[in-house]
Amino acid sequence: MNAPLRRVGVVVMILFGLLFANLNWIQAYKADEYRTSDYNGRVQVAEYDRKRGNIEVGGTAYALSKETGGELKFQRTYPNGQMYAHVLGWKPVNGSANGIERLENDFLAGTSDALIANRIKDMFTGDETGGGNVLLTLSKRAQETAYKQLNDNQVGAKKGAAIAIDPRTGAVQALVSMPSFDPNPLASHNTTEADRAYNALEKDKDRPLANRALAEVLPPGSTFKVIMAAAALENGVGQQTEIPAGSSYTAPGAGQPIRNAAPSICPESQVTLRDAVTESCNTGFAQLGVRLGADKVKEKAKQFGFEQEDLTVGQVGEGGLPVAASRTGDMQNPDGSTDAAALAQSSIGQNNVRMTPLQGALIAAAVANDGSQMRPYLVKQLLGPDRTTVYDAAKPRELRRPVSGQVAADLRDMMQNVVKEGTGRRAAIDGYLVGGKTGTAQSGPDTPDHGWFIGFALDKDGTPLSAVCVELEQAGSGGSAEAARIAGRIMAAAIADSGRR
Repeated sequence: MNAPLRRVGVVVMILFGLLFANLNWIQAYKADEYRTSDYNGRVQVAEYDRKRGNIEVGGTAYALSKETGGELKFQRTYPNGQMYAHVLGWKPVNGSANGIERLENDFLAGTSDALIANRIKDMFTGDETGGGNVLLTLSKRAQETAYKQLNDNQVGAKKGAAIAIDPRTGAVQALVSMPSFDPNPLASHNTTEADRAYNALEKDKDRPLANRALAEVLPPGSTFKVIMAAAALENGVGQQTEIPAGSSYTAPGAGQPIRNAAPSICPESQVTLRDAVTESCNTGFAQLGVRLGADKVKEKAKQFGFEQEDLTVGQVGEGGLPVAASRTGDMQNPDGSTDAAALAQSSIGQNNVRMTPLQGALIAAAVANDGSQMRPYLVKQLLGPDRTTVYDAAKPRELRRPVSGQVAADLRDMMQNVVKEGTGRRAAIDGYLVGGKTGTAQSGPDTPDHGWFIGFALDKDGTPLSAVCVELEQAGSGGSAEAARIAGRIMAAAIADSGRR
């Protein structure tokens, strides 16, 4: 055999060797991945042979499957889909599920290890027992109120979020992001139409798919003063201790002075901490932050949950919908020394401070719950196809204890005064003790301010019933007062749904 033929033979042998290796790679290592792929048509048909379980709120299914009579036997549908969209998510024919549909996919589909007894029984009977059911912690009244009040807000805001939790347990009572979307087209069996609907939502400049309650971080404005007040109380300042205030304050190295929202707010040279919280005194808290120092400000924020990167909301344990980390940001000069101007701005919730609405609710909840901050969760129970209980969130977990009971009591008292006499009056609920803190945060040089409110509601005996955060993005003038009004409505609805009223 001549040399050219030998070379061709060697090349052919190498190619056959590579082909053989690739075949073994696919069969030995990639088989499971291809077999279970969302894009495997045989898998899709088999998956839709079994009825997917419900996702329920207060005894009503807001994600359920109906028979189609087609090759894919069941169609996923979402009654009142927009109201619950950012919690439920959606289950597409192609691609991965989203929201609770993704978190509890195996249980809903009936393939979870927790439901193995059903599958073994099906092997003998030939049945296709449906998947399990997921019961959420949400309050139907609170969720409906949050959705309607956000979308009908009185300041014309088009984007925002609201989240309410039970301070004693961490159970999420309401979770709404605005704007919302209809998940039904995304679950269509016509994959072309489903893709078209998804792409339209993805391209929407208002980002309706974004879960703003958990994943959006914005400057919190004066709601951050609750953390500042906590730091002050732990460092020798009492409610009646006077702190420097005034109509304006220029921090060392600052180019512009910090002023209050109106000339009538704490024009005195000194005010008590209680009055500074009630009136939302910018100059007082800016000077207080410089006095405390950047390390204490950042540490107290961290103790409340800022900087946490692994928080999720699903079951009481690990795993769930991801939560963006809230940040205090930089307060340093290039040489590592404290930038007093940045610290002063950060102390009133500006500069690089960023917070999620969930974090705001967690701050209020910890204050309401004697300083104990509970891990938030959404999944109340998992029920098998026969409605037997497989999982129950019976043991809530404490996340952290950012303040002592005494500091929490002082903060509660001052925050209640904000609602009685200060900027949060519109959050009041007849017959209940309501505390809170408004926040107005600059969103940019030429854009309207964000409006915030964080707060809590207690019964007359002091038992915490609900904690809430409402954020209205670029709401402009009156945004924080409107956020307070909406927050009061949500908490009242959560209380009513609990049977208290």
